[in-house]
Amino acid sequence: MSDAPPDDCLARNDWICGEYLSTRRHILVDAVLQHLQITVVAVAIALVIAVPLAVVARRWGWAAGPVLALTTVLYTIPSLAMFSLLLPAYGLSATLVVAGLVLYSLTLLVRNILAGLRAVPEETRQAARGMGYGPVRLLLTVELPLALPAALAGLRIATVSAVSLVTVGAIVGYGGLGNLIYSGMNTYFKAQVLTASVLCVVIAIVADLLLLWLGRLLTPWTRAGSA
Repeated sequence: MSDAPPDDCLARNDWICGEYLSTRRHILVDAVLQHLQITVVAVAIALVIAVPLAVVARRWGWAAGPVLALTTVLYTIPSLAMFSLLLPAYGLSATLVVAGLVLYSLTLLVRNILAGLRAVPEETRQAARGMGYGPVRLLLTVELPLALPAALAGLRIATVSAVSLVTVGAIVGYGGLGNLIYSGMNTYFKAQVLTASVLCVVIAIVADLLLLWLGRLLTPWTRAGSA
């Protein structure tokens, strides 16, 4: 029988422990900030790469097959294998985790952005050209705005996926909350494992809701259509 005081949840190694939250607050904050930083940077870089790839695939049909095939193959590589392949280039660093997440996010983003661009009605393009729109202006003011709902749907999935995959970065010491989960599992520290896991879920839900709200803000015509 444990000799720990009845109010000492840390000594009892309880799953739910308020004392863990109060005594390890700075550790949790640092882990959350690292988790958010890696996620945001990776998804942002992936978005910057995915948009031109989707535009190229839409503009030149022959490029769609190779682009989609390449991004799909990257997505099928197991995360541990991906990090191992990238290790010689980036070493044991946060950049290694970011690079891996960028490659995983490309599949989700490219496919959705391309689907959105393909869904733009051809008569809309023809009408814009008739008004004197050049290719760049047509893309920026007509095609991309109309493709935004599909693109944001892909962004939501990619972001939630990245929040989950960041934890794998714990194998190189840059996993955000994954570091706490990994070390907690090794020492069977229940409160740490549960708290870090719950925080990962909270981050994913909040990020998804924020992007959903952003999508509704940027595409008011979709609300009008569903009313």
